[in-house]
Amino acid sequence: MTPTAQHPHGLRTLFFTEMWERFSYYGMRALLVLFLVKAVNAGGLGFSDEVATAIYGLYVAGVYLAALPGGWIADRLLGAQRAVWVGGLLIAAGHFTLALPSSQSFFLGLVLIVLGTGLLKPNISALVGQLYPEGGARRDAGFTIFYMGINLGAAIGPLICGALGERVNWHYGFAAAGFGMVLGLVQFQLTRQRLGDIGRPPASRGTGTRRDWTVLTVALGLIAILVVTALAGVVKVNPLWLAKFTSGLIVTMAIAYFAWAFLFAHLSLTEKKRLVVIAILFAASAMFWAGYEQAGSSLTLFAERYTERILPGMSGAFPASWFQFVPPAFVILFAPVASALWLWLGRRGADPSLSAKLAGGLVLLALGFLVLALGAKRALANGPVWPTWLIATYLLHVFGELLVSPVGLSSVTKLAPPRLVGQMMGIWFLGTSLGNLIAGLFAGEVSGDNAAAMPARFLQVVLTAGGTGLLLLFFTKPVRKLMAGVE
Repeated sequence: MTPTAQHPHGLRTLFFTEMWERFSYYGMRALLVLFLVKAVNAGGLGFSDEVATAIYGLYVAGVYLAALPGGWIADRLLGAQRAVWVGGLLIAAGHFTLALPSSQSFFLGLVLIVLGTGLLKPNISALVGQLYPEGGARRDAGFTIFYMGINLGAAIGPLICGALGERVNWHYGFAAAGFGMVLGLVQFQLTRQRLGDIGRPPASRGTGTRRDWTVLTVALGLIAILVVTALAGVVKVNPLWLAKFTSGLIVTMAIAYFAWAFLFAHLSLTEKKRLVVIAILFAASAMFWAGYEQAGSSLTLFAERYTERILPGMSGAFPASWFQFVPPAFVILFAPVASALWLWLGRRGADPSLSAKLAGGLVLLALGFLVLALGAKRALANGPVWPTWLIATYLLHVFGELLVSPVGLSSVTKLAPPRLVGQMMGIWFLGTSLGNLIAGLFAGEVSGDNAAAMPARFLQVVLTAGGTGLLLLFFTKPVRKLMAGVE
């Protein structure tokens, strides 16, 4: 099946744009923590593990938070096509700014990438959906092809950027990520006509739109003031404190929103029951991504410091960042199998329920950390362990992702009251953002001076995630009742 033969021609444009954007994102992410902790005389920034992983958590959380205003900007001002273009330009500029040998330019680059990804990521997915106004199985197949483009870029990026960054110069790796985004932009512009009129800017340019531009200008001005004062040292920023504060703020916002919706949004009894399920989704998603996103932080540090990377026949160690090729490669390999399995089970009326899939994802996450805990104990006692420990962990986590990812956005849109769908989607992104923040904070507790605690802390994840998964499995029938009328 080719995009042009069975699908709209525009799918090819969006496939390669997203592939190159994910190349740049995951290529840079593979280097981020390693660069932050590397000593200054070795070209890095010399941060402690706790500070480095907190910065990592803030960065990846910021990407998901920025998707909320990014969607608003496209809907009200730019249109999805222009939002993708402007977002890509900001991302490329961010990566090239990272390539400059300065700590100030490095953090400015991170801000630019966050803003650009917030514009590009939600809106390119929206464009894919608009290519298939009829919906149905053809649309699902289109998103499957698009999803493969995401993982193809995510797999290639760490290999190229990681090799350049770790073996040649860190800033060359960041620059390579920028060139990847430029390639995506070039092909987007050359083939943009395939998209036709979908995602064009809003036709109206009335008072409301001028007001929206004013809001955007003020918001960007405030961001610029904060960034400039922080980079100039006028405002002192403690990444560890900021990550903890932001985590607490997100939890408070989520609790306040669910309380408001339950008590004051005039929901029916059925809608309130479904709201409880969305709250369960929020908590389970945050917990899952808090573990899964260790791939870019604690697992990367484990790969560099506690994993044997000189294999038979090799003259030197391969880059630690190359391990981040493994998860997307597993997704490419097993996603079609998982899709076929759900279809086969669905035809027999045996498709697992929402809570069963969430429970399975959390249990698989726990099993992955059980493998990692055993590997960490062995590494601390006997020295670096074979890569198979990390690879087995990634495999279990990817199996968990294939259970959790398909139920997220789809279930929220089905369960949310029609007038609150947009807000509920925002809550879903908040949960993912919270998980990423927790991932960064947790990573700082199992590395550096805290390395001796690795096995015990990983086992805590096993007990927490595994216990929650088993609890969800136990309550499968009650959760299904709360979802009455939603499949």
